[in-house]
Amino acid sequence: MPFYDTHAPNYREHQRDLPDISHLNGWLAQDAESELPDTQYRNEIARSLEFGLPGSDSIADPDISCFQRGELPHWSGINTFLKLPYLEDVRQVGDYDVAFVGAPFDIGTTYRSGTRFGPQGMRRISSLYTPYNFELGIDLRESLKMCDIGDIFCPANITKGHDQITKGVAHILSSGALPMIMGGDHSIGYPCVRGVAECVEGKVGIIHLDRHVDTQEKDMDEIMHTCPWFHATNIPNCPPTNLVQLGIGGWQVPRTGVRHGRTMRSTVLTIDDVETLGIDKTLEIALEVAWKGASAVYLSFDIDSVDAGFVPGTGWPEPGGYLPREALSLLRGIAKEGIAAMEVVEVAPPYDISDITALLGVRAMMDTLATLVKYDRIGGKLEPE
Repeated sequence: MPFYDTHAPNYREHQRDLPDISHLNGWLAQDAESELPDTQYRNEIARSLEFGLPGSDSIADPDISCFQRGELPHWSGINTFLKLPYLEDVRQVGDYDVAFVGAPFDIGTTYRSGTRFGPQGMRRISSLYTPYNFELGIDLRESLKMCDIGDIFCPANITKGHDQITKGVAHILSSGALPMIMGGDHSIGYPCVRGVAECVEGKVGIIHLDRHVDTQEKDMDEIMHTCPWFHATNIPNCPPTNLVQLGIGGWQVPRTGVRHGRTMRSTVLTIDDVETLGIDKTLEIALEVAWKGASAVYLSFDIDSVDAGFVPGTGWPEPGGYLPREALSLLRGIAKEGIAAMEVVEVAPPYDISDITALLGVRAMMDTLATLVKYDRIGGKLEPE
C-alpha cells in the first residue's frame, strides 16, 4: 500500500504531547456556553406550545408545536427581525431594551434605487441566524428584551419622509429603547441623527463607515444620500469635529462634498489609512474623536463600505473597501464604548445575490448588540424569573 506507507510519516500513530490550546478562543467559547442560561428559550417553547398547540400525535419531540411560533424551522415563519415579537402598539416600546425598525426610504438615491426593500431583505435573511454567538459567548435572547417595531411610514417626499424618520427614531430612543435602524438609502442618516440629537443632553458624535464622504449640501437640488453629514453636522449639538469617517476612497467621492468636508475639518480616514494603521489604532482614533466632549455616539454603517465583491446588493458598489471581517471588527470595537443608535443603510435586495449583502447587514447589527451586552452597555428589561 504505497499511499499508506508515504502518507503523513511524521504524524501517523505518534505519541507526542498535544499542543495546549486551552487559552484559545475556540476552547474557551465551548466552556463559556455552559454558563449561559436557557430561560428565555424555554419560555419561547412554552409560548409556542400554548399559542401554537402541541404537535400531532406522531411528533416525538415534545417541544414541537403544531403551528410555528418560535425560532424553528428557520425557513418559515413571519418575517420579523430574528423572528422577534412584532410590537404593534409602538407606545409600549419603552418596555424593551432594543427595537428594530425599518426606514424603507430610497427616493434619496442618485443612481440605483431599491433600498426601500432593505428592511424586508434583512428581516427575511435574519431567520437564518440563531440568537447565540459562539465566539462572543452571548445569547441575545437570554440577555435582551427585543422587539421588531415594524417600518416607519415613509411617503414619497424627501422632507416628509425625513420628518417621519426623525419622529420615529426620537420616539424609540426617548422611550428608553435602543433604535436599530434598517435603511433605506443613506439620506436617512440626517433625520436619524436629528432624532437622536433631540433626546440627548450634550453633544452627539458620529462614526461613519463608508466609501463616500456624503457631505454635499444638495445633490440635484435635493437632500440625497450624498448629503446626510452636511445637514447632520449643522444640528447644534452634532458638531463636525465629532464626525469620524472611516474607509473613504475610490472613484465615487464627489468633489463638491470634498470641498465642503475640507471646511468642516472632520476626521476622515481612507481605506488605505485603516490598512496602514490597523484596526486597533483606527478604533483608538475614531473613539477619541467621536467621544471628545460628547454624551453619545451614533453609529452609521453603509454596507457599500465593504468591498463590492462581498456586497453586490447595493446602489453604489465600489471595489477596494473593507473585508467583511474588518468591518465587523470595527463595529465591535466601536460598540465596546456604547452607542445611542445604529443604522445599516444602502442594502438593495434587487441587486443582491443569494441575500449575501442583506446577511452582512444583519450580522453587523447582531455583532454590535452582542458586544454591547458583553461590555455591559445595554440590557436590564427582561422579566426576572
